Amino acid sequence: MEGDPTEGALYPFATKLGMNRQAEQSAHPRVDAIPFESEHKFMATLHTTAGGPEILLVKGAPEVILDHCDRQQTVAGQQVPLKRDHFMEASDKLAGQGERVLGLAWLESPGVTAGNLTAADLPKNLVLLGLIGLLDPPRKEAIEAVTECQGGGIRVTMITGDHKITAAAIAKMLGIGDGKTAITGAEIEERDTATLQDRVRDVDVFARASPEHKLRLVKAIQANKQIVAMTGDGVNDAPALKKADIGVAMGIKGTEVTKEAAEMILADDNFASITAAVKEGSTVYNNIEKAILFMLPTNVAQALVIAVAIFFGFTMPITAPQVLWVNMVTSVALGLVISFEPHELDVMRRPPRRVDRPILTGFGIWRVVFVGLALLAYTLCAFFWMKSQGASDQLARTVAVNAITIGQVFYLLNSRFLLDSSVSFQSVPWK
Repeated sequence: MEGDPTEGALYPFATKLGMNRQAEQSAHPRVDAIPFESEHKFMATLHTTAGGPEILLVKGAPEVILDHCDRQQTVAGQQVPLKRDHFMEASDKLAGQGERVLGLAWLESPGVTAGNLTAADLPKNLVLLGLIGLLDPPRKEAIEAVTECQGGGIRVTMITGDHKITAAAIAKMLGIGDGKTAITGAEIEERDTATLQDRVRDVDVFARASPEHKLRLVKAIQANKQIVAMTGDGVNDAPALKKADIGVAMGIKGTEVTKEAAEMILADDNFASITAAVKEGSTVYNNIEKAILFMLPTNVAQALVIAVAIFFGFTMPITAPQVLWVNMVTSVALGLVISFEPHELDVMRRPPRRVDRPILTGFGIWRVVFVGLALLAYTLCAFFWMKSQGASDQLARTVAVNAITIGQVFYLLNSRFLLDSSVSFQSVPWK
């Protein structure tokens, strides 16, 4: 299927009712239309009939359609006064099951002029045909991805144009919210900036939201010092994607405008891909941090060996060419190994880092100093032990170089995990 999923669901539904799409289009050609917009929440098409009156067909949000209807059509084709409360109750029941509800209505001889139809031209005396519930169940991988994000301290919210009850029910299926609490676009408009900023802290579902509402929500969440990643596919989503810290566009359903405004494009339109990107990004960051914490102490140790020898005036334990060899061969080769470490098992269960958190923290500085001094002591002990055994300077230096190299190898194994034990088989993600 290409195009809007709702249209794709309505076509086979009409076929099941015995309608022939090609025949209907031939008998009732379309002459004008009011496209769907989030502002008015309905779509209408004007059709002509051979030798008969024009007809107007309308579908959209139930509350909007019911506001424009004064009659309802029975199965027998009769038109009777509208029972609004009955249909509103039925709409809420379908929405509570997580179904997207559409109202269908029509009108013969609507009295509108083809060629310049606007949303304001929709008559108030439409005839209601009924309600349709469409179920778009969440993907299994999306539910798992939401759970994984929440386990890592990443808050997932839903902003949709669907009915408030539908949005809350679908969100509950995904593990977002409590299935009841949601804010509508009308409520967002009623709140000032400070109140909305406070409200978004504990509400995860926003329904009947327009592009302007999405933009306000992004600004409100950012005002709470949170990093916002926003997904979208339509042209109207572009401002919110641009304002968000990370705009995520849909690669399949997304428009070119949306893709241009985004920093990231999902090739498969799957929320699980965002979680995979977060996991990959966390792993890359961790490996950079591990590589830095591996390279700095080893270089500090090499510099200290020479500095201590000069300061105390004894024979150099390692020479300049040997330091260069250790740096060019050993340190670089071992540093590359640590840079390609696989995902740690708990990488998605760690809370997000603060934006202002430096790569080299206080713990990192302590580690650089501690490991650098440990390698210094180990290298000097190896050198002076060989000298005490009557070894020549060349042999003692060879042992010292090998000692600092072996120390780096063991420290490399220790650097595979920043906090966990490197010999804990439960933490080693071998495959």
